[in-house]
Amino acid sequence: MLNFTVGPVMSNPDIIEIANHSTPYFRTPEFSEVMKENEQLMLEFLYAPEKSRCVFLTSSGTGAMESLVMNVLNAQDQVIVINGGSFGHRFVELCELHKRNFTEVKCEFGKQLRPEQLTGLENHTALLVNMHETSTGVLYDMPMIAEFCKKNHIMLLIDAISAFIADELDMEELGAAAVITGSQKALAAQPGISVVALAPAAVERVEKNEEVCMYLSHKQALVNGVRGQTPFTPAVTTLLQINARLKGIKKLGGVAAERKVIASIAKNFRNSIKDLPFEFVSESPSNAVTALHPKNVSAKEIIRVLKDEYQIWGCPNGGEMADTVFRIGHIGYITHEDLYKLIDALHDMKKRGLL
Repeated sequence: MLNFTVGPVMSNPDIIEIANHSTPYFRTPEFSEVMKENEQLMLEFLYAPEKSRCVFLTSSGTGAMESLVMNVLNAQDQVIVINGGSFGHRFVELCELHKRNFTEVKCEFGKQLRPEQLTGLENHTALLVNMHETSTGVLYDMPMIAEFCKKNHIMLLIDAISAFIADELDMEELGAAAVITGSQKALAAQPGISVVALAPAAVERVEKNEEVCMYLSHKQALVNGVRGQTPFTPAVTTLLQINARLKGIKKLGGVAAERKVIASIAKNFRNSIKDLPFEFVSESPSNAVTALHPKNVSAKEIIRVLKDEYQIWGCPNGGEMADTVFRIGHIGYITHEDLYKLIDALHDMKKRGLL
């Protein structure tokens, strides 16, 4: 099966091979060195400011999202939450659950956040944003958001779970206090690890805030990270895959070179389907995914036919968008040969009257 979802994505053979071996014991100096290297490379690829720290949580991306709400924010904060789809709504739900004071800023489906939508919110203390709203494909205007936050001394917290590597992201330039991502997206490893990069201001926040959790505690993760360890048993094999993947990216020219490959896959795909009966959903798409609205048939049926008849996984949408929108991911170990198999399959479906 070819996998064109947005996670878990296809991994290259070297990464897959790591999972073919028994998981090693991890309370060792050797594993500590791996973890220290993971932290150093993640911070390098995020262009994090000096004295930033990185913690590794054994969880899905939602665990990292919740960890920001619990560890970096506190009850005194006034938080802006950008809600442009399923994952923006998840931040809303997390703030409600943990009783954070927040103002929800809703964006139209597939539409960019406009500067005027932030007018009147200058007195807030933090802003939560899914840099790439994966359910719609929208890549938000991060320089605009960052400028608003800097001007008004607002702490910027970024969910870059699907945007990291795929789209340009410079923590220092944006003034971001924290950025999160996950192992199963453009890192192209197995799921199970979420990564939280904390700038010095966020580290200070974590240290001062009252502890409200154990398993997702940034405090405990930071303390253990000094010695290259985690507080609890982590997804060891996935962390070893992350290490190999980060070193591979470094060897092949760094994150900018990797981003260029992903961008070329996205551009090639979008240019090759312009003659098909689809509407592009996002007015400012991420390199990570293309969201499409089929004009004539159910999106759910397109996903089914691709899977059952062409052995290709596409990415469905849930809820109200299940029949109207589907997505094609551009991250992971995708070759141009793989891409043309997908493009040919979609054109064949059109010839067969299935689109």
